[in-house]
Amino acid sequence: MSGLGRRYMGQNFLISEAVARAEAAHAHGKIVLEIGPGKGILTRELCSVAKRVVAVEKDTRLCTVLRSSLQYPNLKLVNKDFFDATPSELESGYIDIVIANIPYSISSRVVMWLREHELPAVLCLQKEFVEHMLAREGEGSYSRLSVTCALSFRIIEIMKVPRNSFRPVPEVDSEVVFLEPHGAAITDAESDTINLIMQHKKKTLRNAIIDSKAELGISEEKLDAFVRSNDCSMRVFMMSPQQILGVAKGLASLQKP
Repeated sequence: MSGLGRRYMGQNFLISEAVARAEAAHAHGKIVLEIGPGKGILTRELCSVAKRVVAVEKDTRLCTVLRSSLQYPNLKLVNKDFFDATPSELESGYIDIVIANIPYSISSRVVMWLREHELPAVLCLQKEFVEHMLAREGEGSYSRLSVTCALSFRIIEIMKVPRNSFRPVPEVDSEVVFLEPHGAAITDAESDTINLIMQHKKKTLRNAIIDSKAELGISEEKLDAFVRSNDCSMRVFMMSPQQILGVAKGLASLQKP
């Protein structure tokens, strides 16, 4: 078996043309960014309907194969780690949508990147990851990811993807979802504060704040005043994303000089 037939650099390669066509249906006439084209099954479908495709592949060996097998005038292939690529290489400012099959190892980073750049996306993600994205307060999967996604995107489930749609076959199923930004502005300080609070999600908000005081960088006096002037009795995992954002905004404001 060739090196490209094995799981390489943590990738499971999509082999289902039906899934690729369903994803590419959102690319008609658009400038598309694809993260990790792998063996190119989705890339081919994208190039057949998109105005332009910018595909970013980290693995040089795969890129060599793709350059040889994908001869499309509307394709730009970038051989680089996606997170190291420059705005010019990604053609930032021109991209209409991101369409990609995302490895689990970078799923959170990609979602946060999409939030930062306010770009819509069609992503194939592991089913468990999608469950965390869609979880609501009170559910066991409710997490920082759930809060951030609820505040930043409208998420539409498109299709389930069985594990045998990939080679090598992964241990879990996947799902294709559409992410549409809906614009809740979250600063870096607020995002960091949400992360700290959600690390203690089973505790009351009061205890979550107290346990995070060192990382928050807020004086004990200011924290005590915040806790006294707000209802902090609810357990964090029972709070809605909007409630958690409100707390994060309040705490982040205390970090200002």
